[in-house]
Amino acid sequence: MTFETWISEPVNWAFSAIALAVLFSGLRVVTAKNVVHAALYLVATLAGTAGLFLILSAEFVAWVLVLVYIGAVIVLFLFGIMITRAPTGLDEGLDVEKKLWPALLSVAVFVAMAWASVNAFGTQEILDTGNPTSTEILGEALLGRFVIPFEIVGFILLAALVGGITVARKDLTPAEEEEEAAV
Repeated sequence: MTFETWISEPVNWAFSAIALAVLFSGLRVVTAKNVVHAALYLVATLAGTAGLFLILSAEFVAWVLVLVYIGAVIVLFLFGIMITRAPTGLDEGLDVEKKLWPALLSVAVFVAMAWASVNAFGTQEILDTGNPTSTEILGEALLGRFVIPFEIVGFILLAALVGGITVARKDLTPAEEEEEAAV
């Protein structure tokens, strides 16, 4: 497939626009100085990724991404930020110039994964059989063969949330507790 034939397809224009938005918001997740803004950029990144899955006719994966990640995980992040009384304003300790390495690391991981994918599949075309994998088959695979890894990931996410709250929450002295109760 040449570039001219690829660019003539309208779906490729939509893919390119969504992919650029996902790339921008993904970079802003790791470079934002405000934690709440970083979480909102993560919402945009996940929503764009769901849009890419919809373009690929993977509706089940797209809606799971919306429901589980955007609907649950991001809400947990925001609740974690609010429960721990983390500062939500600009943090001067998060200097973008000094902490640009997470963005560079994410770009390096993307390049490595893209290279591995191209190396594994090469110029092999994806044949559109017109019969996408049914949700029933995906559900049986997730809750059958892969139920243990699925539950382990859920447990790790729960442990990370509880650990984050425990580490970030400051212990109050009895006098500070009385002050806070009075307010």
